[in-house]
Amino acid sequence: MNSITRYIAVQLAGPLLFITLTLTGVVWLTQSLRFVDFIINRGLSVSGFLSLTLMLLPGFLAIILPVATFCGVLFAYNRLEGDSELLVMRATGLSDRRLAQPALMVAGVMVLILYLVTLYLMPIGFRNFKEMQFILRNSQAAVLLQEGAFNSVVTGVTVYVRERRGGGELRGLLVHDARVPDKPVTMMAESGILTLTPEGPRFIMLNGNRQEIERERGQLSLLYFERYVLDLGSIAAAPAGRWRESGERFLHELFDPGTSPDDLKNANAFRAEAHRRLVLPWYALALTAIALIAVLDGEFNRRGRWPRLVAGAAAGLAFEVVGVALVSLVGRNPGLAPLFYLHVLIPLLALVWVWLRQPAALPATQAAGAN
Repeated sequence: MNSITRYIAVQLAGPLLFITLTLTGVVWLTQSLRFVDFIINRGLSVSGFLSLTLMLLPGFLAIILPVATFCGVLFAYNRLEGDSELLVMRATGLSDRRLAQPALMVAGVMVLILYLVTLYLMPIGFRNFKEMQFILRNSQAAVLLQEGAFNSVVTGVTVYVRERRGGGELRGLLVHDARVPDKPVTMMAESGILTLTPEGPRFIMLNGNRQEIERERGQLSLLYFERYVLDLGSIAAAPAGRWRESGERFLHELFDPGTSPDDLKNANAFRAEAHRRLVLPWYALALTAIALIAVLDGEFNRRGRWPRLVAGAAAGLAFEVVGVALVSLVGRNPGLAPLFYLHVLIPLLALVWVWLRQPAALPATQAAGAN
């Protein structure tokens, strides 16, 4: 790596790092606000909240890194051109191909990083996130039930807890079960515990009474009990048998999803996601090619830079929009999967075409005579 290549690479690194950190922080903050409820209403600690939201970070990076690379290339090369540094480099005989090498090297590194993110970190992070989210939503009373408040455990079942003690023990319970509207049931107990069994969540109550009203006859039935088990029904599937979404699956699980009804129903969407993960890392290189065409193609002109930058930004935005549209399109029509690969190939071919129109090296006198 010669000094000029190293210099341009350093100029790229600063904006790229800043844009990546800024976009990641903004996206993480906006997305993490959805889970503040776990702290306020479910007793989740701050460290647990950070762990939960940081598991989504690889998914954010898969989208942010190509965009940050694109913005970094536009910014760095535009600044070099505005300071006439590109003009001086061209005057020494450097072609646009040589000037583009640092950006392509950085984009190549991003491609490798993104493959690590999309093929491993993103599915394992989202899988851990979904499992932790399941535990928080279906865990024992220490997390799910709040003392001194009416808690909706499942649709139609409301629980009041006077006091929580160590080991998940609950004191002073009132449970109202209105899942059968014509026969609402109210139970009161001295103590109890909410537990998750292989058959689903169960509420175990000790030393209390069960009151049931039959509205048609206006009759009240009262039953005293020492131990009563209330079946809360299926809040969610058990962790071991929980169906995994596309974001939780590794590449081989997307291409070969399985034979369950849900897997067969979503097989096309899974394969579309698999192709997207194979192509997504190349977005960094394709967007870099678009940015390089915008900032390097054409003669130097201080007053004519902004139209090229706007055109480059518009082309980059269009590239991303088409990429999003292809996900749903290929999900409905699996035979269109090659469009994913054509989508990233077009900007690279456009950059090669621009280079072929230019000489390998500009004569110093021609470069010095630019506007």
